[in-house]
Amino acid sequence: MARPLPTTKAQVSGHKFLRRRVEHGYLDEIADDLDDAWFGAAVAATQAMHSQVFNAENNIQLHGGIGFTWEHPAHLYFKRAAADAVLAPLLIARGVQNKVLEAMAMARPVVASPEAAEGGAIGLVRTGDEIEIDVNNRVLRANVSDEELERRYRNYLRWNAMALVQRAQRDAVGVGGHISSYAGQATLYEVGLNHFFRGQDHPGGGDHIFFQGHSSPGNYARAFLEGRLTEQDLDGFRQEKSRQGHALPSYPHPRMMPHFWQYPTVSMGLGPMNAIFQAQTNRYLHNNGIKDTSDQHVWAFLGDGEMDEPESRGQLHVAANDKLDNLTFVINCNLQRLDGPVRGNGKIVQELESYFRGAGWNVIKVLWGREWDPLLEADDEGELVRIMNETLDGDYQTYKAESGGFVRDHFFGRSSVTKEMVADMTDDEIWGLKRGGHDYKKVYAAYKAAMEHKGQPTVILAHTIKGYGLGKSFEGRNATHQMKKLTVDDLKVFRDRHRIPISDEQIEKDPYNIPYYHPGADAPEITYMMERRKELGGFVPERRSDYHAIPLPPESAYKQARKGSGKQQAATTMAFVRLLKDLMRDKNMGPRFVPIIPDEARTFGMDSFFPTAKIYNPKGQNYLSVDRDLFLSYKESPQGKIYHVGINEDGATAAFNAIGTAYSTHGEPMIPV
Repeated sequence: MARPLPTTKAQVSGHKFLRRRVEHGYLDEIADDLDDAWFGAAVAATQAMHSQVFNAENNIQLHGGIGFTWEHPAHLYFKRAAADAVLAPLLIARGVQNKVLEAMAMARPVVASPEAAEGGAIGLVRTGDEIEIDVNNRVLRANVSDEELERRYRNYLRWNAMALVQRAQRDAVGVGGHISSYAGQATLYEVGLNHFFRGQDHPGGGDHIFFQGHSSPGNYARAFLEGRLTEQDLDGFRQEKSRQGHALPSYPHPRMMPHFWQYPTVSMGLGPMNAIFQAQTNRYLHNNGIKDTSDQHVWAFLGDGEMDEPESRGQLHVAANDKLDNLTFVINCNLQRLDGPVRGNGKIVQELESYFRGAGWNVIKVLWGREWDPLLEADDEGELVRIMNETLDGDYQTYKAESGGFVRDHFFGRSSVTKEMVADMTDDEIWGLKRGGHDYKKVYAAYKAAMEHKGQPTVILAHTIKGYGLGKSFEGRNATHQMKKLTVDDLKVFRDRHRIPISDEQIEKDPYNIPYYHPGADAPEITYMMERRKELGGFVPERRSDYHAIPLPPESAYKQARKGSGKQQAATTMAFVRLLKDLMRDKNMGPRFVPIIPDEARTFGMDSFFPTAKIYNPKGQNYLSVDRDLFLSYKESPQGKIYHVGINEDGATAAFNAIGTAYSTHGEPMIPV
């Protein structure tokens, strides 16, 4: 009797599972009913698997003695037949036909889960994937790494974000949008969303993420895969009036999507400033006993061109002085602004590094992908590093708009040493040397280091390519920010590069109505994506307005104000200050008032607040105050109520925003004054 075969493993190599010979007569018979010969071949190959498994299985049973000889070729044939049968899969006509046929017709092997026969999950199998074959139970599983699963749906996100803008250019719509921004920083977002950014159901309270405005199509694309947005919603991009109920604003805005966007961004410079004061407000709430925010982190995604705005750099000292290690800036250094290079004749990364270090920030640079590591390790003479440091940003931009051969000649060719370093590399391999901001592992390491760093805010300078993955017509081009449309050829290149199972016919039929792609809620990669968000505490971004009501002060709190000033004249400002002081004494509502003062307290008679309410300073007061003996002495405290921002009207406005929206961001109503 044949010995049962244990579980074994096999490696997918190329498309070997599709290379099957089929009798011409049978193929012709099937193909008669199909428009595409590829589909006919796929169906014929699938049906042929039935007899392959049957013959292999009965061969072992017929020659039972060979069951004791593990190396017998019959076993190998049976395992191969069983794998092929499931990969086809056997029951192709029961709920899974279209996806399987489409993938096979495009020369993409497919693997079906055991549930596929009932219309369950199907995942694409690629070269290098490990397949686990349990012959006893006739089960086949694809053992795909988490990194590979993330790479796959990151490709779906890139496609859908592009398709959203592409479809918005269809006839009678033509509303514009931005394709290249998200394409260049998808990895920066996804590393965070898969491993770092915590939702509001996290025990620590969740993180606060300021997403870069021009990259909103990527956020919408992810929400589509998560099931939060529909295709109808995506088709409402930039059509707030004509598609009400299914409209998506071009940029993040809570008023337009009150349950989705938590923070408005895209007004250049306001994102960095608001992020700093959000981090400071989190500490304020914690130190004043309003809420434990010790496990909450603020992330701000910014552009290198955006950092030219005075507001972008003008508040860096605030974060450094308060040692806001709950804050991380991620600056997408694609070297481009809207019209051209940020610093064509210079190096923006080095400029920003010096600026942030001087301001007291921790700086992490993510410049080169892992493909560069062997070259850097072999750089014994330092020639490669020298050329890297001497190459201007304008040249780096040009390199990614050209070819591997161009990079070989114009970059590595600057030195005989570096030219020899890549002598054995093909032009394609040189072209594949990625920038650091597109390397998943390098970005992960940077985020992890930022979270572990204490005592300073952190900035991550990530070197990227604007329009990454969109093809040579977009990548690194000066006009890429304004480019809204991909040609048919561009779409095909994009599809092939990211391995999206969409046919030429679907693209050619109407380039401005290309389909979105969703592998199904049960697909392994989508299941994994949802599990990651569940573990991290829910969806991001998400805006909530759940908060506990605060009892209003009693009528007696207004008693003195109602008396008026009698015969004495009083300025309205002074009258308000007196009322505020009385309201701040209320045991319920009092702690919720936050006077925000841009260095004008004495002007408005609010210096009387100093001794009692005190000025908020997380360091306390470690000096001997010059007016310590006065009744109205200047007092600072980590539990101070007064939010004193100095001579800083912009900072006061940002603090007002952070305090005023605490009901949503923290579930704690606060009253900024």
